[in-house]
Amino acid sequence: MTHTTVFTSTTPTRPPFDPELVPVLQAFRSLVPWLTTDTLGQVRELSSTGLPGQPPPDLTVGGAIRVDERTIPGPERELELTVLTPAFGTGPWPLLYYIHGGGMVAGNRHSALSEMLPYIAEGKAVLVSIEYRLAPEHPHPAPVEDCYAGLRWSAQNADLLNIDPGHIIAIGFSGGGNLTAAVALMARDRGFPALTHQILGCPMLDDRLQTHSARMLDREGAWDRNENLWAWTALLGDSRGTADVSPYAAPARAENLAGLPRTFIDIGSAEGFRDEALGYAQRLSQAGVGVDLHMWGGGFHGFDIGISQPAISQASLAARDEFIRRALER
Repeated sequence: MTHTTVFTSTTPTRPPFDPELVPVLQAFRSLVPWLTTDTLGQVRELSSTGLPGQPPPDLTVGGAIRVDERTIPGPERELELTVLTPAFGTGPWPLLYYIHGGGMVAGNRHSALSEMLPYIAEGKAVLVSIEYRLAPEHPHPAPVEDCYAGLRWSAQNADLLNIDPGHIIAIGFSGGGNLTAAVALMARDRGFPALTHQILGCPMLDDRLQTHSARMLDREGAWDRNENLWAWTALLGDSRGTADVSPYAAPARAENLAGLPRTFIDIGSAEGFRDEALGYAQRLSQAGVGVDLHMWGGGFHGFDIGISQPAISQASLAARDEFIRRALER
């Protein structure tokens, strides 16, 4: 895979990282290599199995959750879903439709599910997590079409899943935030299903890499401009950055954001996706969509994903948890 250089020699100024996050970031960078063609396999292994020393989560939460692995029809081949259902209670429950992160080039349907488990264990929702195809082996539109197929199947099989098809919340982080925003656009444009909320955590929304934040991290942080360029090129090939890119690939390109569901967006001030997320939140608001927006000073990309000790991470997690609980009750 070849890339066209898009960055000048001048690197824009970035805000400082939160002091409590600096040792966390150093530990992360000591374990996870920068994403390149040569390291893709290693990055995928780490994103799927977890960092060394981290035990896999108990998806049953001691028996409070029933775990079902399902296979459903997909656009080109069968797709795998993980379905988490409260072990107690009667339903029907709201659906949390979860799309994993990983820059659309890594991760799997079990990645970073831990944060979602309390809502299922407490009997507040059913969760469906989709195993979508990854770039570069499967470029756009494969990942987003897989995610939409899983969402459509879930809504069509509401009785089987014991969910309320009128209460669907889509949620994703990073590359999963991209796919969540894109699936929300697809669901609106295709007329099914109706989402009540979308939750976009540090979302990857814009392939053009032209904003201040998209250019300000060069071998700094948890996801820098070089990795971002690599991942977007893996997804879009030579069309990256051109006028030919669909809003279903890069939701920041959508001209019309009206009619989208109530939205939660959070972002760190010291990460590359900052300006794109802020711009998307502003445009959603201007289109008449209800938006809860949080920018956390000093946060790097993913500073609250699997990280709970620093005060800034605790504050971010608490804000998102409060929104999710309100969305489940609506």
